[in-house]
Amino acid sequence: MNADLSLYLVTDAGIAAAAGHDIVDVVRQATANGVTAVQLREKDASARHFLDTVTRVSDVLPEGVALLVNDRVDVFLAARQAGVRVSGVHVGQTDLPPGAVRALIGDDAILGLSAATPEQLAAASGGDAVDYVGIGALHATATKRDAPPPLGHERFARLVAASALPAVAIGGVSAADLGPLRRAGAAGAAVVSAICGAGDPADAARMLRAAWDAA
Repeated sequence: MNADLSLYLVTDAGIAAAAGHDIVDVVRQATANGVTAVQLREKDASARHFLDTVTRVSDVLPEGVALLVNDRVDVFLAARQAGVRVSGVHVGQTDLPPGAVRALIGDDAILGLSAATPEQLAAASGGDAVDYVGIGALHATATKRDAPPPLGHERFARLVAASALPAVAIGGVSAADLGPLRRAGAAGAAVVSAICGAGDPADAARMLRAAWDAA
């Protein structure tokens, strides 16, 4: 996997809209100020709307910033077929099995998997399908309806140590968490509200970037 996951934005168009932002503009500002990977999460969007969002976001991404599609392998495939610069897919435990996703997206695409237990981490690293894991929820979060109970830093550190794959923390992550997460061995930190819901997404991204880099 050739991707920098250190500051990883997971989008929420509803949170962005409530803060007065268009999600494409949030991504543009965030990636210009330190975000290195973007996962588009559109749980309630139609396939066509999701594809349009992927296309518009891809158009504003700097070179080298990974763009991943949450859950919807079909949307990823359609975007790639249309020539959109898209990097891969992130799936959860109840989505298509990672082996099946890998067979659909090919060897060159990035595949991430959400995990929250030692058993899930062991299964993720048991083959060569998954490139990285998203471990959470670190803290209680309202941005994901089916989020598991919060882990806290101590349990997160134990799970990172047990993971054979690069691990990204997610779930209520703020700038104050980035130092402990990096010292625990995380490959990166995923944020949603900290950027999508910020008054100034560019400034929020700069602060998060500085906190990670200083750790």
